[in-house]
Amino acid sequence: MPYKTAQIRLVSSHPEVYEPCDDSFALVDALLADRTNLLEHKPSICLEVGCGSGYVITSLALMLKEEIPSIYYLATDMNPHAMRVTRETLQAHGVDAELINTDIMSGLEKRLEGLVDVMVVNPPYVPTPEDEVGQAGITSAWAGGEDGRVVIDRILPVADTILSERGWLYLVTLAANNPSQICRSMREKGYASRIVVQRSTEEESLHIIKFWRDPEVRPSLKEASTQNRSAPTRLGESLLSQFSRFSFWKSSNGSGSL
Repeated sequence: MPYKTAQIRLVSSHPEVYEPCDDSFALVDALLADRTNLLEHKPSICLEVGCGSGYVITSLALMLKEEIPSIYYLATDMNPHAMRVTRETLQAHGVDAELINTDIMSGLEKRLEGLVDVMVVNPPYVPTPEDEVGQAGITSAWAGGEDGRVVIDRILPVADTILSERGWLYLVTLAANNPSQICRSMREKGYASRIVVQRSTEEESLHIIKFWRDPEVRPSLKEASTQNRSAPTRLGESLLSQFSRFSFWKSSNGSGSL
């Protein structure tokens, strides 16, 4: 029996707000695929950065509310129109979240430091000219600057600050963002990672990656550095093999998930 997610017909819209698309659906599918783990995780605070239409945060609240009604949900977006649209989407589905009009988490890092158990992000990841990043209106929803990494690289340190010790981050990335390098960067901060869902369309290849703190990661990095600074850890090799395998699936099957 499928679990509830936000209904497209009840998702509010505005010309300057990004509507649910393949990346939004892939992120919600990743959360659904990991739902059993999320229920066992019993998060207290869930946050979406860049909520847009509210489709993702609403879907997350719907899929967890029956078993864990006490979760506190927050969502941020720099687009003021997204605040209204997300509020309407939440209300149409009978769920609630605190909405904050801010750029990523500006002004909230101290308040939420070490408290967020689940963080979901569908960032602006499309490679664009640098001057398009952070523009007013809907352009800010996709403009990611060089390699589509400008906003992603701003989000990752914030995630490291606000995630709890048991916090999880679900991040949408594009193949052009070099997701394997993102995983290596997060590994240096002590995070393990895995691809939850991979989806290929005619225009892009998406990876939904889950990150979590792993006490075994930092020692393995130190040991690897001592023995051979140029040798990748087994974790890195595993992740790279995932991306290589998905590249093959892209040409043969079109989609896949772990």
